[in-house]
Amino acid sequence: MSLAAVLAESVTRPVFQDIGWLGKTTFYVVSTLAILVFAWGWWRRAAKYRRGRPAGRAGVLRAGLFGRPFAGVRRREDRSSVAAVAANSSIIRRDRGTGIAHLLIFWGFLTAFMATVILTVDYDIVRHLSRLITGHEASFFHGPFFLVYTFVVDTMGVALLAGLVYMGVRRGLRRPGQLDYTRAEQPEGGYSRGRLVAGDWVFLGLLLGILVTAYLLTGLRVLSQDLPWFTVFSPFGRLVADGLAGLGMTPAAAASVHTVVWWVHAALALGFVAYIPFSKAMHILIDGVNLLAHDRSATRRLPAPAPQKAGYSEIGDFTWKELLDLDACTKCGRCHDVCPARTAGAPLSPRDLILDLRQWVDTSAGGITLLDRETRTDATGPLSPNGHSGIAGRVVSARTLWSCTTCMHCVEVCPVGIEHVPTIVQLRRRLVDEGTMDPTLQTALQNLATQGNSFGKSARMRARWTRELETPIKDARKEPVKYLWFVGDYASFDDRLKVNSQTLARILAQAGVDFGILYEDEWNAGNDVRRVGEEGLYEMLAEHNIEVMRNAQFEEIFTTDPHSLNTLRNEYPERGAAYKVWHYTELLAHLIESGAIPVRPLGYKVTYHDPCYLARYNGVVEAPRRILAALGCELVEMGRNRADTFCCGAGGGRIWMDDSFLTERPSENRIREAVQLDVDNFIVSCPKDVTMYGDAVKTTGHEDRLRVRDITLLVSEAMVGPVDPPGALVRATA
Repeated sequence: MSLAAVLAESVTRPVFQDIGWLGKTTFYVVSTLAILVFAWGWWRRAAKYRRGRPAGRAGVLRAGLFGRPFAGVRRREDRSSVAAVAANSSIIRRDRGTGIAHLLIFWGFLTAFMATVILTVDYDIVRHLSRLITGHEASFFHGPFFLVYTFVVDTMGVALLAGLVYMGVRRGLRRPGQLDYTRAEQPEGGYSRGRLVAGDWVFLGLLLGILVTAYLLTGLRVLSQDLPWFTVFSPFGRLVADGLAGLGMTPAAAASVHTVVWWVHAALALGFVAYIPFSKAMHILIDGVNLLAHDRSATRRLPAPAPQKAGYSEIGDFTWKELLDLDACTKCGRCHDVCPARTAGAPLSPRDLILDLRQWVDTSAGGITLLDRETRTDATGPLSPNGHSGIAGRVVSARTLWSCTTCMHCVEVCPVGIEHVPTIVQLRRRLVDEGTMDPTLQTALQNLATQGNSFGKSARMRARWTRELETPIKDARKEPVKYLWFVGDYASFDDRLKVNSQTLARILAQAGVDFGILYEDEWNAGNDVRRVGEEGLYEMLAEHNIEVMRNAQFEEIFTTDPHSLNTLRNEYPERGAAYKVWHYTELLAHLIESGAIPVRPLGYKVTYHDPCYLARYNGVVEAPRRILAALGCELVEMGRNRADTFCCGAGGGRIWMDDSFLTERPSENRIREAVQLDVDNFIVSCPKDVTMYGDAVKTTGHEDRLRVRDITLLVSEAMVGPVDPPGALVRATA
């Protein structure tokens, strides 16, 4: 039959070929049951989400749906969009092979779903209604429409098959480390995650079974009915038919086998529909919503505690978005892979945290998960007894929660929009309220409460480092300045860092920058205090600083500390203190490029470490590199750089806690990475980094090979003309 003849003929295919009235009745009964089971399971899930508090994501959802239709397609942004979800951008971005395979599965599955919907509309609605209304059966499932339908379904099915095979090979043969479900924290009574592995394979196996039987049905129909035109419109179905014929199957045998395969296919498809709400397959329904509701700024600008609560103690304390986060997790392991705490040997894995909370919440809410559950010999962790207290410390151990550096890398790499850090902080708030914390952390918090700094030193000592300067720094409380320099605790009080602060002051003075400081009225900005979970103390610090700044006279702020930058830029505006806030590298880059700071080439071979709170939280990655380029330095990048930088281990209050239990400190891990590059200078732009990496080069035995230097020292060295008095510029880890 020619192509023209095929197009002219009203070709179609029977829906219930050789099934009979009893088979059709059985199919509809089973289909109804499967849909009811699906609806019941989904209702229970939805009821769990409705128990959560409002999350304030209406604006984010509107923006993703209507405001910025292509946001996040090319790069990760604060807001993703329908287009980004459709393009699977968040999955492809950091693993192209897996992302493309998932894209094939996503669109292949969506095509199969839409094909089923189209067939259902035609057969169960259009045909029956037309027969009832007009007495004649109408149908659109024939002719050119049917042929296009057949071609699209046939080719997209192969795309789905290719994606599934790739995922199966990756999981079964390649076995990347991120798919190893071994826990970071080992419970004393032991555990098993065999059911999690089984759940992955059942999900993959069901999809493969549905797809393979669908192609078998097509091949058997082509062989039994001798449909050569399928070569054009269903080339892969025709290949199956040719293969079956090559194995000796006759048209009569194909017709007989067709009925059996039809029932197997129907059973698999309906079983999968019923299985979705009770399995990993739930992510098919909720991950798109979770991505559209995702807001990275919720990590930069932490949400307030639950009303009249100190941290989370029951399901109702979570927001609906946080509960959705738990079900969205696909166990891909990307967060597990990049977590500095887990890398250092701490008992924290962001993946484990989410899975533990999911299992506990699911069980507490009366949910049913057939697989995807951890088993233990005792009722600990995710198996802890239900109740209204003990999530922090029982479901997730205190040691696990305190291990987090709040580096935000887990949030950055998550392909489904999970926000781990805010949840961890909410649980920490409960621990703080109960007094469950390291003694060293408790001391730091007491110092902050009484002195306004973590060192416990008198506020009058905050500006002592300025006494050695030739030109006094203006007091922004008493005279107007263009820039208020918010120095930060470490750059003010740590004796190892005062040279860096003095050098920066001299550079700015020589460049003619009009700046001042708050002297003893500057207190800790509160960024790490808030991420520790001490919300009340954060509020006290913030209110003090904001009141002082309101009475000062300045136009813009710059700060030495990326942690202070984050809270000044992102959290203080909520309290009425909305100022333009710069990191000092941004200011230095501007001054160098404008000619205010003339420099000569240094010719150093360096590597640069991006601070988490500068690069990942606030997107400042180019300014330090522009400075290094202007100074004529050869920059050799470490593998983990820019938004994918590795944490030094100081964030989230970890700098105030004991880290002797770690197998290797994150800072030491980073130094070992740097020494492989054959560079002499390890450049940083955060006071805490100077401290952390200065210690790390000593403990790793690389003090003679690598100098840890703040970028300020390089600018000073490169400046044309005198900047520092003789002997003021010191080498290395100061």
